[in-house]
This record gives sequence, structure tokens and C-alpha cells, in this order.
Amino acid sequence: MQHPVALITGASGGLGRALAARLQGAGWRLVVVGRDAARLRQAYGDAHLQVEADCSTPQGARDAMALATAQGMAPDALAHCVGNIRLGAVHRVQPQDWEDCLRANLHSAFHTLGAFVGDLRRRGSPGSAVFVSSAAARIGTPNHEAVAAAKGGLEALVRAAAASHAAAGIRVNAVAPGMMQTQASAGFIASPAAREAAQRQYPLGGLGTAGETAELMAWLLSEQAARVTGQVWEIDGGFAAIRPLVKV
Repeated sequence: MQHPVALITGASGGLGRALAARLQGAGWRLVVVGRDAARLRQAYGDAHLQVEADCSTPQGARDAMALATAQGMAPDALAHCVGNIRLGAVHRVQPQDWEDCLRANLHSAFHTLGAFVGDLRRRGSPGSAVFVSSAAARIGTPNHEAVAAAKGGLEALVRAAAASHAAAGIRVNAVAPGMMQTQASAGFIASPAAREAAQRQYPLGGLGTAGETAELMAWLLSEQAARVTGQVWEIDGGFAAIRPLVKV
């Protein structure tokens, strides 16, 4: 019996790499997708099936799925790790930044899920998908209007798609992390003062790691989560659910 196949988008980023390591350790075969073939090769060497594609476009998402299938690696699972952060109050966000935020966080999710589900339905196969939302979509956070709107749309997409395809055995879920210690967040916590301020906003203290979020995503893709669909799992140190203790 062949091991299952997972397709990971945004695979050259910190979260994508952490998830790839966990899935590989659990016996999955991997298709790793990114917009830059050189970055994929730098991250993975000659390992896995590497696909250069822009999943923020319908054609790019379809091409990634078609290439995987042509190589005998039709995916049973999708982990969509594409995204970016555009900070700024709504009246200060530039139109191009808004478009880039939507394209990276919402359009890419919509097109990639469409290609994945379409492939599963054609094969008559069950499957599982997991996406990455944000704590900012769950609770009002200053200067996060663009990313909150995009990730809020993503969460609605997850619930609707889970409802549409549950009868076909296709599960769709998401995780909603707070700030993680990755290259993408390095600029926000570059100074000791900025890092301390970021850590204080989480009731459990500290910052999350890509490894922690990857562990939850791997579980959601696994058979252990076979009864879980249409859910957004918070992994944010309590940020969206409880207030931190204020010491006086």
C-alpha cells in the first residue's frame, strides 16, 4: 500500500518547511509548491516533488495539481501555507497592498482549494485540506484591517467548502495562529523592546513557533481527525479568547 500524498503550498517558508518535516516523518509523500524554484531547491535539496507555480491564480493552482497528478503524485491532502501580512489602518493601506493581501491570503486559498477539490471529485476520492488563518480574523486587532478581512474571508470559505463536500468525504479545516517566530515576522520583533511587547499580548506569554502550528496542521490532515471538518482551531496563546492577567 502506497503512503498518502500531501501537497504543501508556500512550502519554502518557515511554516511550510516545518510541516513538510512532520509529514515526512509520519510517512507521507510530499509535493512542495512555491513561486520560486531556487528557494524550493534551497529548502529541500533533491527531496520531494518540487513544483514552481503561483497558486494565487486559477491557472497556477490547476497547473500545480496537474503536474503532481502527471508524476503519479495525485494529492490526498492539501496544506495551504501561502500568505502575507500587510499592516496599517484602513485609511493608510495603499490599494496595491490591499490587492496583494487579498491575492496572497484569500484568492490563493480559493483557487488552490478549487483545484484540489475538483481533482478529488473527478477521482471519486476522499481527502483533507487545512488552511492558515490568523488570530486577527477572530478578534479586533489594531492596524490589521487588511489581513483580518482576507483571513475572515478564508474562514468563511473553509466552513462553506466543508459543507459542500462533506458527503464526498472531503474535510476542510484551518488553524488560526498568533505571531510565530519565523522569517516572515522577524521585522516586527527585531528589537528586544518590540519582542517583549509582542510576547506580553498573549495570555500564555511568549510567541508561537512554526513547529507547534505544523503539529496541529499535521493532525488535522491525519486519520486521527477523521471526524473534524469546518473548524478553525485557535493556536494563539489565548489571544482571541481570554484577556491576559494585568499585574499592578
